[in-house]
Amino acid sequence: MKKSSGKVVGFEISSQNPEKAAAFYSNVFGWEVAEPRWDFRGVSTGNQENGGIDGGIGKGPSDHPHGTRIQIEVDSIEMAMDKAKENGAMVVRDIMEFDDFYLAYLVDPTGIGFGLIQNK
Repeated sequence: MKKSSGKVVGFEISSQNPEKAAAFYSNVFGWEVAEPRWDFRGVSTGNQENGGIDGGIGKGPSDHPHGTRIQIEVDSIEMAMDKAKENGAMVVRDIMEFDDFYLAYLVDPTGIGFGLIQNK
């Protein structure tokens, strides 16, 4: 069995007012914010050549953790979720399927939310 990489591949800013959040980060930091897709706006920070990462801004449902969370790439989302749960994490959004990847949201034992992403 191949071990999950655990590499941070992106970030998400979850806001109840994603339009305002997108305008703020664009105006303050010069981030390029794409038009919404799946109620999620892709963000290019323009810092990839310096080791930066891109992410997005979206509006989650009312029971979705708000704030900023990282997305961690794994080889097997099921195995990573099982291991996380064994170590005290709670699943807040089960595996969702998108065109090119699977995504799930968890909260670690200290209350910090994070995403797991597995490319197809």
